Amino acid sequence: MTIAIAITGATGNIGGAVARALAADGVPFRMIVRDAARAPELPGAEVAVATFADADASRAALEGIDVLLMVSAAEAEDRLDQHRTFVAAAAGAGVRHVVYTSFLGAAEDATFTLGRDHWATEQAIRATDTAYTFLRDSFYLDFVEDLVGEDGVIRGPAGDGAMAAVARADVARVATAVLRDPGAHVNSTYELTGPAAITLAEAAAVVSDVRGRTVTYHPETLDEAYASRAQWNPEPWQADAWVSTYTAIAEGALAHVSGDVERITGRAPMSLREVLAAG
Repeated sequence: MTIAIAITGATGNIGGAVARALAADGVPFRMIVRDAARAPELPGAEVAVATFADADASRAALEGIDVLLMVSAAEAEDRLDQHRTFVAAAAGAGVRHVVYTSFLGAAEDATFTLGRDHWATEQAIRATDTAYTFLRDSFYLDFVEDLVGEDGVIRGPAGDGAMAAVARADVARVATAVLRDPGAHVNSTYELTGPAAITLAEAAAVVSDVRGRTVTYHPETLDEAYASRAQWNPEPWQADAWVSTYTAIAEGALAHVSGDVERITGRAPMSLREVLAAG
């Protein structure tokens, strides 16, 4: 029996990489996008238009789908509401298995505030009759260089904490492997990390070496962290999310190194040096 697959986020990094991998394998699938004009043109791919918040459009887009890769929505104050609406639409459309990109520290009381939304989304999926696979991603190695300010300094209240950040390419490879054989991953939770836990000082040193410029790390206090980000006038929820990225690292919540990437893909996860070299 042919398994009908749908993926969200095909215009983004992870969803796009999964879409290209499935197309290269000759696997037919449906891309659910907000704007059809931005959908990549890939062999064997259908396009359906819906947003997570539009229950009717989402349900129509998911009709006939067995397995759904649900890439979490962009950060927003109402992201959890969007997720719950989409999960309900998937269940209503008869989707049998949801593969969801969650967060390594997902918990009701996660220090990283957005990790709480991921936990609540997992609970929404569990509350349906749909099978699940949760890909609990650590922070992305791809974002490390974005933390560097114009003055070459990474600033944040991470103390001496370490994080086992993961490459987006490795998350995509895991997601693709799950979609190729979803039955082997029913009701499973995977922790997707890089090969080692690194401090921000160590990360700065790697960026310095690869890019040939001086990058350093300055551990801020909480007050300094909120003050230094006030220049962008973030809403309170966004400021909390930015700052708690670092406090989660400080408390050690992201230091765990898992072997799940290699177990599922047969390939060791990429290091920060490899991600920077590839970019």
